[in-house]
Amino acid sequence: MEKIWSPTERKVFRKLTTPFKIQTYLDHIPYSEDPFYRSPRNVLRDGKAHCFDGALFAACALRMIGHQPLIVDILADNDDDHLLAIYKSRGYLGAVAKSNFVGLRFREPIYRTLRELVLSYFESYYNVEKEKTLRGYTVTLNLSRFDHLQWMTRDENLEQIADALDHIRQIRILTPAMVRNLNPVDDRSYQAGMLGINEAGLYRPPR
Repeated sequence: MEKIWSPTERKVFRKLTTPFKIQTYLDHIPYSEDPFYRSPRNVLRDGKAHCFDGALFAACALRMIGHQPLIVDILADNDDDHLLAIYKSRGYLGAVAKSNFVGLRFREPIYRTLRELVLSYFESYYNVEKEKTLRGYTVTLNLSRFDHLQWMTRDENLEQIADALDHIRQIRILTPAMVRNLNPVDDRSYQAGMLGINEAGLYRPPR
């Protein structure tokens, strides 16, 4: 696999030896408001990413240290969905993610199931109207099935990955009654989660 990367690219990846170091790399590049997808190669080139780009980059980097390149889509209502790169350590699940919001990024590998992992994002998942918006998630998608599209190095066919996420099995977490009874996010949590936000990259619910 190393043959597809330039010496400069390999130098970056060789420093990303743990999931936390991959997360730290993503945390130190700006959140992208661009309305298109970047391959991991072009995340390196451009030095920015949104959640889709970041999850693919993390899955690629995790693959290089021995993990499967797995992603999961968190499903939202009246908000953007959010993409995670999933990894397993000693039988437990963790996640790496790029987000505009503080609370929607790294998770330690302490979760027994995918449902447990996704639920850990619930209280931090809200929109600018202070509505809690997480509603469900997909099963994992293994990106190795898209190797023929050269997803790690080319942008052209990444829409096919997004399309695949729309067509795999979804698991809903909240019932309609639960949704009706949700409380708004409190002011302190809202402000904390918005620390360092890129305003241009925010989802704005239609009024």
